[in-house]
Amino acid sequence: MATAKLPPARRNLRIAGLVVLALVLAGAAATRSEAVAGMAEAGTTYGARNACSCRHIAGRDLDDCYRDFLPGMEFVWLSEDADEKSVTARIPLVESATATWRKGYGCVLEAWTD
Repeated sequence: MATAKLPPARRNLRIAGLVVLALVLAGAAATRSEAVAGMAEAGTTYGARNACSCRHIAGRDLDDCYRDFLPGMEFVWLSEDADEKSVTARIPLVESATATWRKGYGCVLEAWTD
């Protein structure tokens, strides 16, 4: 079964439409990048602080701490430094935050840097 080729004018119109669509999507992503960065920062800081408390105050296994995550936090990964009593939450290639247990203070987030 042979496929019909589009006339050059229609093919050019289709290509132009795809280019416009790509530009619109790129523009939308650029205007939302600040919001995405804010959500990533909020998710990692929440994840680090809660997982640190879960692990070093409640004494639960780090894998069990994922149960405390809110919907939408599926991209947050946790890692632990047992010697430092800290937990780091990461969204790979986007954001990370670390919380450390300190006697008398509980789990404290590390200072943010830009």
